[in-house]
Amino acid sequence: MTTLVLTHPACLAHDPGPGHPETPARLVAVLDGLEGVGGLDRVEAPRADETTLAAVHTPEMIETVFAAVPESGYGALDHDTLVSPGSGDAALCAAGAAIAAVDAVMTGRAAAAFCAVRPPGHHAMPTRAMGFCLFNNAALAAVHAREVHGCARVAVVDFDVHHGNGTEDCLRGREGFLYASSHEYPNYPGTGLQSEDGPCRIVNVPLPRGTDGPTFRAAWSERILPALDDFAPDFLIVSAGFDGHRKDPLSLMQLEAADFGWLTLELRHLAERHAAGRIVSVLEGGYDLGALAASAHAHVAALAGPI
Repeated sequence: MTTLVLTHPACLAHDPGPGHPETPARLVAVLDGLEGVGGLDRVEAPRADETTLAAVHTPEMIETVFAAVPESGYGALDHDTLVSPGSGDAALCAAGAAIAAVDAVMTGRAAAAFCAVRPPGHHAMPTRAMGFCLFNNAALAAVHAREVHGCARVAVVDFDVHHGNGTEDCLRGREGFLYASSHEYPNYPGTGLQSEDGPCRIVNVPLPRGTDGPTFRAAWSERILPALDDFAPDFLIVSAGFDGHRKDPLSLMQLEAADFGWLTLELRHLAERHAAGRIVSVLEGGYDLGALAASAHAHVAALAGPI
């Protein structure tokens, strides 16, 4: 089976404004970076609807996001989460891609899937958008896998350089989920310092500034991958942020594209052990265009290639 790449031209129409790091050029770089990766089937993502968004977001939050979308110019949900006339449609396509990816993998349409979409989602909380994120694409995909497809144990793993506080908050208190994150600390949003117990298992691994590839790989090998093996997920969602790359302007970590490829292959092995290979990846951060293209290539090549 092929690996699906779900994307949509509407995701280019979300424009946070001049000088903002979450530029439409990010998606162009990602798609350019996937050229030459074999075994991919690129498809147009569907749009989610507001009923689907309500699986993790409150009606008031959804209304606030769409009310902020202007007819022209820019609107603001917070000081760094800005929206333009195309932002609402882009956010619906990003969420719809994540949900459709789960459907495709669960029904055997694809072996795995990568959602090349924006805006990103892992900072979006049940009650507010923040941190460049409008709706939480990864959390929506995870809840869809459990509530619609009946998966008993769904894991969301997040290697973005920033802690996915929104995903953690969306899943906290829900049974049948694990959220695991490695992230630079201190860095935005200032959360993810320690693990928390509860119906949703949470594994946070804060990493110091300057963390290099060997230290990053050891953190996953010693902390997160064993926790995932213990949890034995029957579906795996990946929040794939590439802003830990050494060239990225929003972090001080020292990772290379090869580190993301290594981790992706480790996650594929884990999915094979526990989840019949079922894995869906959703684009999060990454703000140096060249590093982003190279990292996305390494990630998707590992996702689609032989094990």
